[in-house]
Amino acid sequence: MTNIIDNFQLIDHPLLKRDMTILRNKNTEPESFRAAVKRIATILAVETSKEISMTNIEIETPLEKTIGFELNQDVVLVPVLRAGLGMVSGFLGVIPEAKVGHIGLQRDETTLLPTEYYYKTPKNLEKSKVILLDPMLATGGSAAEALNYLKKRGALDIVFVCLVASPIGVQKVLTMHPNVKIIAAAYDRELNEKGYILPGLGDAGDRTFGTL
Repeated sequence: MTNIIDNFQLIDHPLLKRDMTILRNKNTEPESFRAAVKRIATILAVETSKEISMTNIEIETPLEKTIGFELNQDVVLVPVLRAGLGMVSGFLGVIPEAKVGHIGLQRDETTLLPTEYYYKTPKNLEKSKVILLDPMLATGGSAAEALNYLKKRGALDIVFVCLVASPIGVQKVLTMHPNVKIIAAAYDRELNEKGYILPGLGDAGDRTFGTL
């Protein structure tokens, strides 16, 4: 079951709720945190891939010829460094032919504004389904900026996928990028004075890589 409001899709699934509980628990160790992120990303990948364009092909089974299907557009995964890296393996498990680019954005803890420090993606983004991955959609600043970078490089068909979204973040991204769909596993209450999502799960990058 899904809940779709305009271009925001919240995925409602029992296993997502179980694994989000693991992520939210402050006592969860990095190994268990990473495993839960991968499982959530796998479910999100299945939902996201429903919109990938397909084409018919003819194949032979051991008994006869039949019609099958294959992707007819490239899929490019673009994790926002470094927290987004934890979501990549789950997506590659579902879409093994996907290519992977990277965007490095660092948030200024005073202004909360993002700055770019790394960018590398495959060519021909304009012909690809581009899936931007970032666990937390908080203020929306980093996501909106990452989407700007992708569009400047030619990306036209973009989906933003996160673990946890805030109302402010969703509003900012959809205001600045109304043609981008957001898919999330959780929709949380608000941000605190430092721009962290409440109740949230803390810093996804630090908790994924054990750098608290």
